[in-house]
Parts: sequence; structure tokens; C-alpha cells
Amino acid sequence: MDKLVIFGGRPLNGEVRVSGAKNSVLPILAATLLTDEPCVIKNAPYLRDTNTMLRILRSLGKNAEFSNDKIHVTTRESDKFIADYRLVSTMRASFCVLGPLLGKLKKAKVSYPGGCVIGIRPVDLHLKGIEALGAEVKIESGYVNTQAKNLKGNHIYLGGEFGSSVLATDNVMMAATLAKGKTIIEAAACEPEVTDLANFLVKMGAKIKGQGSPRIEIEGVKQLHGAEYSIIPDRIEAGTFMLAAAITKGQITIKGVIWEHLLALIDKLEQAGVKIKKIDGKLIVNGKRRLKPVNATTLPYPGFPTDLQAQFMTLMAVTPGASIISEKIYPDRFMHIAELNRMGANIKREGPHAIVQGVKLLSGAPLMASDLRASAALVLAGLVARGKTEISRIYHLDRGYENLEVKLNKLGAKIHREKE
Repeated sequence: MDKLVIFGGRPLNGEVRVSGAKNSVLPILAATLLTDEPCVIKNAPYLRDTNTMLRILRSLGKNAEFSNDKIHVTTRESDKFIADYRLVSTMRASFCVLGPLLGKLKKAKVSYPGGCVIGIRPVDLHLKGIEALGAEVKIESGYVNTQAKNLKGNHIYLGGEFGSSVLATDNVMMAATLAKGKTIIEAAACEPEVTDLANFLVKMGAKIKGQGSPRIEIEGVKQLHGAEYSIIPDRIEAGTFMLAAAITKGQITIKGVIWEHLLALIDKLEQAGVKIKKIDGKLIVNGKRRLKPVNATTLPYPGFPTDLQAQFMTLMAVTPGASIISEKIYPDRFMHIAELNRMGANIKREGPHAIVQGVKLLSGAPLMASDLRASAALVLAGLVARGKTEISRIYHLDRGYENLEVKLNKLGAKIHREKE
């Protein structure tokens, strides 16, 4: 396994371009299972998770290959419907092959998903949605077995205990594209990545309205065709670079970003004293001012993203004063706290809340990444810490950030990868 070695205390300055969105490319690749025709996915990020999804597609009868930032998908066999445990168990997003397999083949056998250990993430909303479309569901030996003679549109409520579900919305929407009649999804996830998937499906010939709102309407069609589509920029990567500018007291110009997708983070950073300018698809983030503490609560989009909670907490850990970070999406997503405290942070957890008392500085230390976004938070901590920080298990980081250390070094960081 690899580890990252970071020598902190260097302000970051310069320009960086964000990659395509991880949380878009995975369901969009799954959606190619809805057609036997070729598809080309552009602006695709080269990530561990992307490659896992390509392996899953190949196991399901597709040819899928990277060429620069494009992925070409063609069909080799069109009757495979079993998504194997050895692949699906490594990445939760792979469960979104359930909807397209069921829509196209009227049957699917998909292993229960895996991924980061950030708390319980059940699939009950996924199953509720596809059952409402007329599928029969059985849980057997760790697999979800589904089949239906015909899928029929229905009026479905997909709200859950912690709000809407992105992947459940994706799964039901994909299955519904080939169902007979109209499907209405209420309490649908509004995240930009759901809209991105819907827009790709429309290019394939689907009839979808309301994407980006809590009510999505899908009129089923008989078949979908191939399409060429460009993935939106990754708002979580962009947000991580914004926080990197703030925590190192530097200035970073972030290119190729859709700033409207980041309004919740922009609002919190501006409250903290970070200066942000929006110019022609660029964000200029100036963190050279003295910052003040700000509370934040994660919520479904357009609220503050749970995927930026750990990184924002790291900024607050070195901001003078007290702040409270509340996690309303995954209440157990606080595994980064212990590692930050090992660096000298003063953070206490109280249920779904973290009480952060800012300290003057962090000290470099050997750290262990627990999940994808916690990994990014530890990188930010290493960038601002005094001395050397070593982060182990960075395969988590590689799941969602493309060439992160390369991009950071171009901004003035001193960071490199080593074999453990």
C-alpha cells in the first residue's frame, strides 16, 4: 500500500482545474447498461472507484476502456445480470447497477454494497422504489434478487429517515425509464449529480422532467440508444481546494467549476472571513485574512454537503474560537476526529455533533485514513501542520481524488507518495 508524506506550513497559491464528478460518473456508467449501443463518457475522472465500476461493467458483458479523459462503452454480451460480491462489496455506488439491469433485462442479482465505513447506509429505499415499479425482491445469501415480467410506472415516495437518497433516486429513475407508463418520484434527491444522470438518460432517449427538484417525472419508453455525454465538474473536489486555500492562508484560482453547486460552502467560508470571487467559470479563493469560527450542519442538497464536513471541520480546528459541526446525513461520520486530535486539535463529539475549539497550530504525526473524505481532511491537516505528516491507507483517497498530490504540489505544497 501507498502512503502520503506531507511537509506542512506552506501557503498554496496558483491555479488548479477540477476533474469530472466522481458521484456523477459512477451512476452514468451504470446507466450504459440500459442500452446495447455504444456510449462515450467525457470528462471522466481516472479514479479507483471509476476503475471498479468499469470492472463491474465488463463482468456484466460490456467492453469499457479509458482513453485520456473519455470512457468508451460497447456491448459484448447483453444478458448478464449478476453483479458479483467481490466487486460490489468494495464500493457502495456499484449498487446502482440494480436499476438499469432490472429495467433492461427485467431481472437483476446484485450483491449488497460496501465502501467507506461511515455508518449504516441501508438500501431499503432502493428496494421500496423498485418494488413499487412491480419488481419482486428477495434477499438471498447476501444478494438482492429482483425480477419482474413487466415494470409499470407508479407514484413513489422516496423520503427516508435522513432525507432523500441519491443512489435510491438514481436506481429508481433508471429502472423507470423503461417501465410502462409514468413514474413520479416524490422526495427525490436534488443533488447536481442526480440531475447529471437524468440529463444523460435524456440524451439516451429517456423522457424525464423535474430533475434537480424533489419531484421527478419519468415517462417510460420502449428502448434507449447510445449517447455521448460530458460529466459535470466535481463540486467536492472543488470544495476541498477552496478549503485548502483557506487553511493554508493562500490564494487558489479553481477552474472549470460550477459555483452554484457550492453555494452552501461559499456561504460558510465567507462568514468565516474567506474572500471569494466568481469570474467566468472560475473561483478565486483568498484565505489570507484572519478567520473566525462558523457553525455548520450537513443537509441534503442544496444544504451543506456531508462530503465536505470532515474538511470543513479541519479548517475550524485551526480557527480561533469555538464552532459546532452537526452531521444530519450520516450521524457516525466522525472517524477523522480521533486522528485530528492526535495532531493537537481540540474536538469533542456529542452524538451527531462535534464541538471544535480552535487551536493555534497542529503538529505533524503518523495518521491512518478511515474513509474517502476523512482522507482529504487529513491531507488538509497535514498541509497546515508543523513538521512531517504521514497518512497511511490512502487507497481511500484514490477512490475519489484524481492526482491530488500532483495538483497540490503545483500549488506549492510539499507532498509525495511512498510505498509503506
